[in-house]
Amino acid sequence: MIKENLKKQLKQQFYIDSFREGQKEIIEDVIEGHDVLGILPTGSGKSLCYQLPATILNGLTIVVSPLISLMEDQVKQLKAAGFKDVVALNSFMRPDEKTDVFNRLDQFKLIYLSPELLQQNEVIGQLKNVRISLFVIDEAHCISQWGHEFRPDYLRLGTVLKKLNNPPLLALSATATKEVQHDIISSLEKPDIISHIYPMDRDNITFMVEKVNNDNEKRNFMMDILRKNRVPTLIYFSSKRKAEEIAAYISGQLSFQRVAFYHGDMEQIDRIIIQQQFMNGQLDIICCTSAFGMGINKRDIRLILHYHFPLQIESFLQETGRAGRDGKSSVSMLLYSPGDEHIQGSIIQNELPAKDNLTGLFNKLYDMYSKDMQLPSSSRIFETLELNEVQCRFLYYQMEKHGMMDGKALIYDSNNWKDSIRKIGHFIEKRTSFKERKLYEMLNWIHEENCLRKHLYKGFQDNYKPPLYGCCSNCGFTFEKWEPEQTETDEVVLYWEAKLKKLLLIEDYNNETK
Repeated sequence: MIKENLKKQLKQQFYIDSFREGQKEIIEDVIEGHDVLGILPTGSGKSLCYQLPATILNGLTIVVSPLISLMEDQVKQLKAAGFKDVVALNSFMRPDEKTDVFNRLDQFKLIYLSPELLQQNEVIGQLKNVRISLFVIDEAHCISQWGHEFRPDYLRLGTVLKKLNNPPLLALSATATKEVQHDIISSLEKPDIISHIYPMDRDNITFMVEKVNNDNEKRNFMMDILRKNRVPTLIYFSSKRKAEEIAAYISGQLSFQRVAFYHGDMEQIDRIIIQQQFMNGQLDIICCTSAFGMGINKRDIRLILHYHFPLQIESFLQETGRAGRDGKSSVSMLLYSPGDEHIQGSIIQNELPAKDNLTGLFNKLYDMYSKDMQLPSSSRIFETLELNEVQCRFLYYQMEKHGMMDGKALIYDSNNWKDSIRKIGHFIEKRTSFKERKLYEMLNWIHEENCLRKHLYKGFQDNYKPPLYGCCSNCGFTFEKWEPEQTETDEVVLYWEAKLKKLLLIEDYNNETK
């Protein structure tokens, strides 16, 4: 009976007339209590695959989500649709707010959590007190150590599931090769999971690669495009400094374009404001790193421009897939100049600690621990060992995995440490080799002389849908053939910094408008 009423519930609760490809099949298996792995293309409505069941199932649906801003946006949309029994539990909440949520857990149908919060015993203890009807892992490729994100707290989710008595599982992603799919299933220890894998090609997106001689030509080509096209645009960079620099340059050259930059080193409140302004049509262009875009459901993004190409094709597909979710003609443009690959090669080499330095790093860490018999603060570790945050998280995870630490206590055994350091070094070697292979695949695609669309998707599926508009630059498409609807507004919009000052009541914002 429930399955027969799905379409009625879809219309009443979400005001949607019909399911998109894959949604109904996944939802039916979820409602029947099966463990499900769903791979659906970016922009295909993956969130509905758990939001609709959450309105039907008797119990709590937990959604593990990687970004606070994504959680908040999802909660806002659901409440606007009349689904009130939803909340996001995150590190921004005051202690009394968290306590209130815990006290009313049985009143919620859906709760969003970060993977980090699920490492806290208090949170696990509270969740054990309620009936969990569905455990959802969004962006499930993050579980895989070979995916285009490396998130140790995602790798621990298999243990979390066991602590919660293995509720029905739904793992969702937009880009996962067979290798990553296998890694997800293995990490979660779900060999009998039902897999729903759907083609990820987007027939309304046109692909372009433009090769230039240097950075100056790259900037000039980009500016020519932006001068002629005022459309919602994301420009991706591998460098935070370059994202800021180009945002300032565009803003200075093109007064009609409303521009902001976005990267992971910014304050959380700044990032949330920029994201909301872009979603609300108050900004035209975001110059960003890969930190921007996950979970962004803006349907009219027309142009994705890669100033620097990403480390691998999966990342490129994730970022490109944010364009044209309304089905209208959109363009993915990648700019390449000789030497760009050295930027990505450097990122790969610096992602994890150097293999040859491991013994020295662990010896220093043990010396720091021995002085007061507890692990030093993260800031002290960063400073003393000269590690970045990702490297530090990686070492902690590996130490837990190999029995070198328990909680905040180190477990020193010379033989185990020696063997563990060897294994960790071997893993670093394998991961670096894997990343270099993915970079090589990305470069091969950039320099492909035949159809870009065909060769972009060949690692994921056997064929692709015919393009609705232009195919690619290798098949004759040029920007002269593209006529998107232009953004037109006379609205005076606050620049994001002024908007922030207004919200924080720092000063009279009238003098800060731009």
